[in-house]
Amino acid sequence: MLTNAKYNQVANCTAAVVVLLMAIGTVFVFSASADIGRELNLHKFYDYPGLRQILFFPVACLVLFTAAAFDYRKLRLTNGWFKSPLPYLLLVSIALLIIVLVPSVGARINNARRWLRIAAGPFNVSFQPSELAKWVIIAFLAASLDAFGAEIRLFFKRFLPICCVVGLVVGLIVIEDVGTAALISLLAFLMLVIAGARWWHVLSPLPIAVAGFVYVLIHSPARMARISAFLNPEKWADSVGYQANQSLTALGSGGMLGKGLGGGICKYGHLPEDTTDFIFAIIGEELGFVGNAAVILLFILFMWLGILIVVRCRDRFGQLLAGGILLAIGIQAALNIGVVTVVLPTKGIPLPFVSAGGTSMLLSSAAVGILLSIARQTQPKCAEAEFAGEPAEANSARQRILITA
Repeated sequence: MLTNAKYNQVANCTAAVVVLLMAIGTVFVFSASADIGRELNLHKFYDYPGLRQILFFPVACLVLFTAAAFDYRKLRLTNGWFKSPLPYLLLVSIALLIIVLVPSVGARINNARRWLRIAAGPFNVSFQPSELAKWVIIAFLAASLDAFGAEIRLFFKRFLPICCVVGLVVGLIVIEDVGTAALISLLAFLMLVIAGARWWHVLSPLPIAVAGFVYVLIHSPARMARISAFLNPEKWADSVGYQANQSLTALGSGGMLGKGLGGGICKYGHLPEDTTDFIFAIIGEELGFVGNAAVILLFILFMWLGILIVVRCRDRFGQLLAGGILLAIGIQAALNIGVVTVVLPTKGIPLPFVSAGGTSMLLSSAAVGILLSIARQTQPKCAEAEFAGEPAEANSARQRILITA
């Protein structure tokens, strides 16, 4: 078993990796947002993505360590469904997902209505309800699966109600954001499998989900064009496939060591969404293969540290919640890097902690803060709870087994 000091060391290393990723993201978002044709006006600093990211970075660090001090066990549903904040957060998320679809309320950016504009004094702050819904669904699933225990194998009593909740959220999101809806569906599928749901239960909603996504794709010319461009990039290189082609150009021109920080040229109007979905390409252009490999290694290190937290935790809710957080960040990072390297079709999924965007950075930081809370609060107490009530000899023997494991 990890000692308190070693367990805290794992948590501290995890926090350090995340802060480093956010620092890298802040630097490169600032670099990618350079615009030689626009005069800098500090009175409107919030209109500049790079300056906004500099503002978000310390706030995200504060959110990270504040969430780490929160006792994650207060989210459990075993203490009473109305004593946990999760059902209320779920209702708020659903309400926001409905509100954002109202044409006069939801803001349309890049031909998608996914944001709410919130007036904060002289600034208009954008908020993406689907990001909040993603993390709330992960926490709600972990708490529900913990509360139901082995009863999750009961189809009508336990499994179906959970699927209905997830289906409602996914259905609201898929109207405007197929990528996030598919990501939440995948996360729900994996968490149900990990929790021990029957395979035929988990697979039963699959035909309906696949049919729904296929219907949405077929009835969206823009999405079909993206798939066509992915399958036949040469034909669409100057139109729909332009973004992917420019991403490869940026990565290839960086070589092994890159052109130097600030030395990239693709950010000057050549690569759309360079501060958000394609920030990894800017890193590759300016720091080369070495920079890209460093970012990938940081994500691998984060996942390895997170797996240590999951494996060593003896609390089922803590394991499910930590596992959901790890899956969300790891899969999202893999999808983003896959899109930038044109292994996957183009889709608007940001690189966690690195891409520009206050909603994603702050909520992801809060999620990692909960992961740190699991690391720092559960291990010793869960172990004591597991061994409580056993004879002293058996208790001592099992402790020695865990110590040597």
